[in-house]
Amino acid sequence: MIIPVRCFTCGRPLGHLWEEFSKRVEKGEDPEKVLDDLGLDRYCCRRTMLGHVSLIKQVMKFRPMR
Repeated sequence: MIIPVRCFTCGRPLGHLWEEFSKRVEKGEDPEKVLDDLGLDRYCCRRTMLGHVSLIKQVMKFRPMR
């Protein structure tokens, strides 16, 4: 739902890179090049960024039950 703050495997901080990554990919840049530019060279970190699906907008529609 929300971008992980750290890589699940190695623990590297990733949360601060998500906005730049998503903006550049939405503009049409190649995700491989963007990840290289951001310095993500470990496959576990790359997997975390590429495999993330943002569902926060869908979840925000629901209110908690009282």
